[in-house]
Amino acid sequence: MKKLIAPILCTFVCVGVVLAGALQPSQDPTVVNALKQLEQDMGDAMVRVDIDKLNQIYADDFATIGSSGRTATKKDLLRDFESFHDKLESFEIGPMDVQVFGNVAVVHGSVTEKRTRDGKDTSGQFVWMDLLEMREGKWVVVRSADARVK
Repeated sequence: MKKLIAPILCTFVCVGVVLAGALQPSQDPTVVNALKQLEQDMGDAMVRVDIDKLNQIYADDFATIGSSGRTATKKDLLRDFESFHDKLESFEIGPMDVQVFGNVAVVHGSVTEKRTRDGKDTSGQFVWMDLLEMREGKWVVVRSADARVK
């Protein structure tokens, strides 16, 4: 399963390179800072188990492939947090890179988490990448991928 993560992350990077060749990325600091804040807000909402906020952040067609190789939808993610199957206790986001191409953005970075899943400690350091799209005047997360580094 872990062998699946590298090709998936590579696909995200390749899509980013193709997009970069087709569009020049925006470096508008207002947009870049808004996307970084959205990433912070997402983690804060996970810690608080703020299902309403998470519902706003994730697109209805959201899908992710986690470091376990498991695919999850928005419905799965919200259910896991609401049932305390997945509990993020604390987190610290490292530096983020933001690339904006019109109404699509790619944000990637690292995070150190204190987390439990099914009562087991799954804390660690991870790298992650989110694909976001501007929909109805707000940024939403459409796809995500992450991988454990420690």
